[in-house]
Amino acid sequence: MSEVLHTLRCMGFAELSRIADAAALTGAETESELIDLAVDGLVTRQMGAWGPTDAGRAEDTRRTAAELDAAGARGAVDAAYGKFLTLNPELLDLCSAWQLRPVDGVPVPNDHHDTAYDARVLSLFGELDQRAEVVCAHLAAALPRFARYRERLGAALDRARAGALEELADSLTSYHVVWFQLHEDLLVTLGRPRG
Repeated sequence: MSEVLHTLRCMGFAELSRIADAAALTGAETESELIDLAVDGLVTRQMGAWGPTDAGRAEDTRRTAAELDAAGARGAVDAAYGKFLTLNPELLDLCSAWQLRPVDGVPVPNDHHDTAYDARVLSLFGELDQRAEVVCAHLAAALPRFARYRERLGAALDRARAGALEELADSLTSYHVVWFQLHEDLLVTLGRPRG
């Protein structure tokens, strides 16, 4: 299975550095694989970003299904996905709470001047992350490639705790974006449509 192709399948279009980071590869390794995939017609480059072609998505679907079957991990991944789904609405609510703060009962954009409010939401992110860690551990035990999500989620939360407030819900490396990619990966792995 191509980590780069699968990463793109879960990310959509992205620049080289984001792909390398998400695939846990060096920039040179990633670029070399992207070029090989492009020669095979599985990825394309548009306006500086790489993304999968229709043929690339189909090939990744085939490879991912073969990986899941070879590992005999469908039941374990399906069970972990069920646990992920129980956390997903909470994550979405926390992202909304981070971006919009209630003032006199009306949600307004969070300007992050109310540090007590932000601290409460950040603490709730930490609690959710502890439960997500268990789900990620189950996924990684079933298919080791899922381990990189735990690392990326933890790193985003650490950056937010260190003051990079955009790392919860407002950047391309944020907790929310990594969570979305994990969700997409679970759907692709299990052959399920989003919805």
